[in-house]
Amino acid sequence: MSAKELTATPATAVASGRTAAPSRSERWLPTLLSVIAGMVDVIGFLTLGIFTAHITGNIVVIGALIVRHNRVSPAQILAIPVFIFGVAATWAIAKAFGKRGASLMRPLLLIQFLLITCLLIFSVITKPSSDPHGLIATIAAMIAVTAMGCQFALLRLALPVAPSTAVMTGNLTNAVLALVDLSSRTQPLLKDDSKRLAGALNLLVGFFLGCVAATAALLYVGDWAWSLPAVLAAVAVALGPIADANTAESAKNYGLHT
Repeated sequence: MSAKELTATPATAVASGRTAAPSRSERWLPTLLSVIAGMVDVIGFLTLGIFTAHITGNIVVIGALIVRHNRVSPAQILAIPVFIFGVAATWAIAKAFGKRGASLMRPLLLIQFLLITCLLIFSVITKPSSDPHGLIATIAAMIAVTAMGCQFALLRLALPVAPSTAVMTGNLTNAVLALVDLSSRTQPLLKDDSKRLAGALNLLVGFFLGCVAATAALLYVGDWAWSLPAVLAAVAVALGPIADANTAESAKNYGLHT
């Protein structure tokens, strides 16, 4: 048997073993994570004064405040190194599990759930929203930033082909490019435009709905609004093992390729 045949055999076997269509939960896990990110980001922004899932926004705000000689809050400064810590800690935990790829999905989703649950409990007890610039609010914000650092890292480690669930600029770019490519009568510049468009729109809508739902919850239940992302994080843990089963198919749902 030639080297070419030896290389092709596993791919053929894998392809033959993936004839079943991906499950609904597998297709919607990245969208669910996007909803969670939207909720955490907007609750953090409205009650704690920082972007907990949008480090770029914090960098922009810090730069503007420094130039205008305005006060920069400790939470805004700490958000960047704490996010780095969250990503690095997630990597270290993944190494400790001794697993790679999609098999990391469930344990890392569980860590995100525990962080958001701790944030919920801490916020309900201490009421950080009553003093957005105080020490308690800073601690709450750092827990939220760590949870989002975990989400960013788990996607890169467990499902590296998936689009971002928190940074919507890239998803909007994908949606627009896919839309104009599909509308053109000439040869498409991109592959799988319809899947790329559907995947990007799912994430955009999910993030937006998460922001809207979390804002409404803040109006009615205050700090208990953190219960929404906590519940959805628990659902993500339940869906994680299902998504583990077919990483390549999950990528195709978003017009991506391994």
